[in-house]
Amino acid sequence: MAASHKNKTVATLLALLLGGVGAHRFYLRGGVDRLGLLHVCSLPVMGILYGAVKPHPFYVVLPVLVSFIAGYLEALVLGLMPDEKWDARFNAGSGKVSRSNWVLPVLLVLTVMVGAIVLIGTIARLFDIMYTGGAYG
Repeated sequence: MAASHKNKTVATLLALLLGGVGAHRFYLRGGVDRLGLLHVCSLPVMGILYGAVKPHPFYVVLPVLVSFIAGYLEALVLGLMPDEKWDARFNAGSGKVSRSNWVLPVLLVLTVMVGAIVLIGTIARLFDIMYTGGAYG
């Protein structure tokens, strides 16, 4: 029985939209991927911080933000991987050859735009809270 064929565009889209909860990792490696489970664990950590510690609200969502930033980086790594290397790594037994189309570069541009906004906003808000106590918002 041939292994299922993994699409690079679908994996990049999952990393862009749901990378913070590890959907792309579960798509590529199945439900037992440890790094995917680490992405999912950012949600309970957010709940524990909210319920037990009661810090500034930004610190509560910080684990999920870090998880999404890691998902954006993984989207770039997956999307920029050459098709031959992609097939060797994720489609070794599928018997099909991957061919990326125009949708993938559009997803990569969106990933860079959204990832940069989230990263710069997170750094700016973190420094605002750390050095001014949140005086600017």
